Amino acid sequence: MTQPTLLVVDDIENNRVALTMRLELAGYGSVEQAANGREALERLRERRFDLVLLDIMMPEMDGYQVLAEMRVDTDLREIPVIMISALDEIDSVVRCIELGAADYLSKPFNPALLKARIDTYVEKARYKAQQAAYLERLEAEKKRADQLLGTLLPKQIARVLKSNAKLPPVRYDDVAVLFCDVVGFTAYAESQPPETVFAELEALIQSFETLMDHHGLVKLKSIGDAVMATAGLLQENEDPMYAAVACALDMVAAAERNGPGWQVRVGIDHGPVVAGVIGRTNFQFDVWGDTVNTAARIEAIGAPGTVNVSGQAWQQLRGRAQGRSLGLVELKGKETIEVVECRALR
Repeated sequence: MTQPTLLVVDDIENNRVALTMRLELAGYGSVEQAANGREALERLRERRFDLVLLDIMMPEMDGYQVLAEMRVDTDLREIPVIMISALDEIDSVVRCIELGAADYLSKPFNPALLKARIDTYVEKARYKAQQAAYLERLEAEKKRADQLLGTLLPKQIARVLKSNAKLPPVRYDDVAVLFCDVVGFTAYAESQPPETVFAELEALIQSFETLMDHHGLVKLKSIGDAVMATAGLLQENEDPMYAAVACALDMVAAAERNGPGWQVRVGIDHGPVVAGVIGRTNFQFDVWGDTVNTAARIEAIGAPGTVNVSGQAWQQLRGRAQGRSLGLVELKGKETIEVVECRALR
């Protein structure tokens, strides 16, 4: 444990030296001196002291004035002060206490009593400093936990979870669901150093996140090289389907520009979904329903570098996009549906 730092303030040198020697003999190894009130304030503002022993009767600036100045200074007012004086009048004691002094001792003082008082206030100061440090660490940990929660869950959901222990599932009727996958990623990853693959994939995902923010989509999760996002789910979007396709086309172009020139395929569907937080210890915000399944299946059958949407979702884009129908396509686990390849937006 570090030695407490004490400041002895007295205009009489013999008194300062005698008190300093007594304190050092009592085991206080860090004792500094100030010859007057102004010097004391200067020293106090230069470094941190655990306790001040302050004489009252001093020329120029007496102990009362020093104490009053300390109490209005937000950096100094928490430092405990023991007033030491030859005065033994009740009015002086009361005035010192009213000005914020922690204690009052009369000269000549009892060494054992002086040490007991100093030990008490030094311990209090240490406890207060430990408490402040603990609260600071607690706040830092809380901030770090909030940041971590914000990276694991969409920001909107993280805010709700911080105020409510549970988040009931909710149905949303006007949502565009987007799935994006890197074509041939597994084979590429097996032929390259892990550090290279990670850096390139991270750069690609970050570029996707930037595009999603720009188009008003929210990334729900990424699993390896696959990304899932929605428009119209967690934040208002006047035209979810148009925003999702615009983002998807930009993602295809971004993949070709980034890293090793990967190609991606994107599948999009539009309709109702149910969303909620799954898990009790490991939270995950997820969406489910036929719209989600259809978007995932459409992405899986797409050709590299294409954006495909369901035929019913294409109706949201009629007259505002250029596309080519792939005809009726049988999707895994679903009935046959029309799939349209969207090539450009108008």
